[in-house]
Amino acid sequence: MSESNHFYIRDFTKHRNLDGLSDKSLETLADSKAESTIDSYESDWNDFCDWCHYHKQSAFPASAETVVNYINDLADYAKASTIRRRISAISENYNAAGPDYKNPCREWIVKEALVGLSRKKGIAQKGKTPIYWEDMEKMVESMDLKNITEVRDKAILLMGFMGAFRRSELVGLDVEDLSFFPQGMIVSIRQSKTDQMGQGQQLGIPYLEDKHMCAVLAVKEWISKAGLSTGPLFRRILKSGVPATNRLSDKTVNLIVKKYARRIGLQEDLYGAHSLRHGFATYAALHGVEERIIMKQTRHRSVEMVRHYINEANLFINNPISMIFNKKDR
Repeated sequence: MSESNHFYIRDFTKHRNLDGLSDKSLETLADSKAESTIDSYESDWNDFCDWCHYHKQSAFPASAETVVNYINDLADYAKASTIRRRISAISENYNAAGPDYKNPCREWIVKEALVGLSRKKGIAQKGKTPIYWEDMEKMVESMDLKNITEVRDKAILLMGFMGAFRRSELVGLDVEDLSFFPQGMIVSIRQSKTDQMGQGQQLGIPYLEDKHMCAVLAVKEWISKAGLSTGPLFRRILKSGVPATNRLSDKTVNLIVKKYARRIGLQEDLYGAHSLRHGFATYAALHGVEERIIMKQTRHRSVEMVRHYINEANLFINNPISMIFNKKDR
């Protein structure tokens, strides 16, 4: 068996001595990770195996020294988050292989190497620039709402911002996932990045007093103009001006954000679909919204990223320059 075949996570229940568990329990364990997560682990494991093969090292079993040398080479081109993910994949695979195999990632030198790399590379990750509400107002103002494509784009941008949606969540929505009430709209998200168990999440988007910038009204307008009653909410527009039956790709959302960023004079390569989610969280933090309330809307499971947005906003809140030179902050 080649080292690249020593991947145990996908069928780990077959490799472990779990004779004390019932068939139902084994089935539950086998379904503990999403298929996409397993695929990512396998890709990371194969990268480690390829490195070991090139350097004539053993990937399975591997020494802690081999893992440290691997991540130091990886650091020449990979982000800190990628390095941590690779180590997680290697460690998970050794766990899945069973107690007969020593997990090299648990050794202290691996942990110390990760700390050292974080200090050397810096842990800050450069993401897409946030779109603030003032930017969004300019984007909407630039639109020709007689054009059905721009009616759709307005709904995408406003809903993406107000719901702090990931682009995969946004394009995955169906008309049936929306419920309208006097207070606004409830969106049912069937599955998302932080909901691997598929339990679903619900999100509320209220009406705004400014009807021109209201996400709920923008979505209603799009549904009406597109003649939708069921199926994918956001679709591509055919050359005839008629909405297609298939849903947009998440890459298209990226292009839509860039299109309107460019239109209002922003540097488009700094913006993408994540700018909507980033923009909402940072804008909320700028307005003093509490961490837990922001997390309720963004659906973050960890406070780490939300605190990053809050810290980013705090660079401008009570800033001495604003207090000195901007009258409204005095």
